[in-house]
Amino acid sequence: MNQTSNTPLRLAIAGLGAIGLTVARRVDEGGIEDMVLTAVSARDKERANQRISDFAKPPAIVALGELATAADVVVESVPAAHFLDVARPALEAGRIFMPLSVGVLLNHMELVDLAREKGGQIIVPTGALIGLDAVRAARSGGLRTVKLVTRKPPAGLKGAPYVEENGIDLENLSEPKKLFSGSAREAAKGFPANLNVGAALALAGLGPDETKVEIWADPGLSRNIQSVSCTSDSADFSMSIENIPSGINPRTGRITAHSVIAALERLTSPLVVGT
Repeated sequence: MNQTSNTPLRLAIAGLGAIGLTVARRVDEGGIEDMVLTAVSARDKERANQRISDFAKPPAIVALGELATAADVVVESVPAAHFLDVARPALEAGRIFMPLSVGVLLNHMELVDLAREKGGQIIVPTGALIGLDAVRAARSGGLRTVKLVTRKPPAGLKGAPYVEENGIDLENLSEPKKLFSGSAREAAKGFPANLNVGAALALAGLGPDETKVEIWADPGLSRNIQSVSCTSDSADFSMSIENIPSGINPRTGRITAHSVIAALERLTSPLVVGT
């Protein structure tokens, strides 16, 4: 969707954490052409009020299910357990829905049918990854293999269901440790707060069962490293990105919020670069 009328696109954001607050502030500052922030939702309403108190035009703070009635575009940045509370109302209303909890989407692909039926659209930002445009292009040209290798400081992987269920000790690592090897679907289940990048890669390429993922805990790292390698009939390529963790949440790279901003800019910009 490209905004061509004189009416600005209305944006609502679910969640005011590391990602949501950064996006909200950029829009409030007028950083995205022809877009206004109309509503936000947060678990702690009092804290949300404090966070937006210096905004030029503070948005309404509403319940998750009410965001779609106040906006044309809904960005989701909430814990995975609340994903559907944002997604379903947005798509039922025919809105543009931009999810960050992409791993949950893998298990609810019926939402794509809902978007089609109601005239909505699901746009998945690249997030803390790199090169999804190249993966999509290679898919059109005969994509054969896709692999993601994730390397993170141990603190960024603590509390993951896979780590807890397998009794993995991340406290006393002296060298890199491979925690997981399997499909993107399995990775999203075992590391729901860490592997949204794997889900996005899967949706861009071969799907969640054919996309291979390795996850490493590396005590020598201070940044999250994502490396993608692909083979196809049109090109073989590998890409790597080192993400600086957010000061608010070590599991989230700072670039994730800026990826959302870039995706929002595409909706209204008269010039769009990249596939």
